[in-house]
Amino acid sequence: MEAVMEYKNYFSVLKAVIFGLLIFMTPGILLAQEGRGIGRLGGVVLDLDGKPIEGAKVTLVFSPNENMKLEATTNKKGEWSFIGLGTGNWNLTVVAKGYLPTEKTVYVSQLSVNPKVTVRLQKGVPEGGGFIEDEASFSFLDKGNQLLNEGKYAEAISAYEQFLAKNPQAYQVKISLADCYRGQKDYERAIAIYNEVLEQAKADALMGREMTAKALAGIGNCYLNQDKIAEAQKFFEESIKNLPNDEILAYNVGEIYFFNQRYDEAISYFELAAKIKPNWPDAYLKLGYVYLNKGELGLASQQFEKFLTLESEGERAATVKEILKAIKKGPLS
Repeated sequence: MEAVMEYKNYFSVLKAVIFGLLIFMTPGILLAQEGRGIGRLGGVVLDLDGKPIEGAKVTLVFSPNENMKLEATTNKKGEWSFIGLGTGNWNLTVVAKGYLPTEKTVYVSQLSVNPKVTVRLQKGVPEGGGFIEDEASFSFLDKGNQLLNEGKYAEAISAYEQFLAKNPQAYQVKISLADCYRGQKDYERAIAIYNEVLEQAKADALMGREMTAKALAGIGNCYLNQDKIAEAQKFFEESIKNLPNDEILAYNVGEIYFFNQRYDEAISYFELAAKIKPNWPDAYLKLGYVYLNKGELGLASQQFEKFLTLESEGERAATVKEILKAIKKGPLS
């Protein structure tokens, strides 16, 4: 009994130590979370025929907290680039006159050369006013994204609806619109819009599979928020089936489960992300934190060690090293 109590006390102390580390290292962590660093990312924007698109607006937003936003315009060769980026996932959005906007998640590393990102845009469909001709409509989209990130769902809905009124063929934006209703806990309305995306994605040869996967994951998230676990799992699994080699999608589903404290399900999806992309440090980092929350310190240490083999420097690595020190001290130290 004394040994059990000692272990419980040790684990409580460990949690306090880790919390203290996070507070102590706050300035550095905040800087990293803002997305600042030495990473570089570049790419090209093309049409479906492989021709460069000049003047496309490329927006890059740091995923963890949305606080850092960068913008660039493509040159005559359709090229764009950013410097000074921190490690992590970034949301990349590309819009251009006469084309449907596109959005994707890209991973940036500060320790290695990031692969060139190629984005292909589909021309807007004339029927129903699908061409994106009005520059003002871009501002509605930007405003909606910002408001969504700030949790101002009603205002974001208004901005997205104004954008869609001018660009009805840009159905991809409905994902964000549905996310707003999900944020308001209006799950019925959110699911209805996700289903609209599923229907429209059937005719989209370029982005249909990606939009289908996102919509299915959105529906799964709605059910999970209502504690309808069986229904949620069904849609998450269908989402992964549509993009089985997308580590970001698997990781995001893991994040959803982790946020809802369903650790075993989170582990399965973070492990899938690591299997799809074995050299991606984020999956191992999150696995470490999941096992830490479960109190399985040995497994947490293993995952943190794997993370450090891929990312040995930087604020995240420094935090992990301190956590490992705290774990290795043990209950009898």
